[in-house]
Amino acid sequence: MDKIRIERLECYGYHGVFPEENRLGQRFYIDVEMGLDLRPAGTEDDLTRSVNYADACLLIQEIVEQNRFRLIETVAETIASRVLDTYTIVEETTVRVTKPHPPVPVRFGGVSVEIYRRRDER
Repeated sequence: MDKIRIERLECYGYHGVFPEENRLGQRFYIDVEMGLDLRPAGTEDDLTRSVNYADACLLIQEIVEQNRFRLIETVAETIASRVLDTYTIVEETTVRVTKPHPPVPVRFGGVSVEIYRRRDER
């Protein structure tokens, strides 16, 4: 399976369990990997046979910035579902959502969730 990867898309959202997170918002980083057959796009030099990653970035940004969820698991699930619904040539997707500064009383590099979804398992 060929892959298109969107790496470290920076978005600002209002997701979290605590009221301050919903009021103040925070930065999130999104990584999306889409599995599909890129041979037709590559041999024909035809964008319509691939996924326009600029459009995909806008779709992901809209999901993160126009919605409010308590869990980053829900952010990831929503992105995966929308990617598979929007881009029918994508057979599988892996989505990682990273919250680099979660409101916890210890210092660490952030927290992330990663999910993998396949079209044929929906």
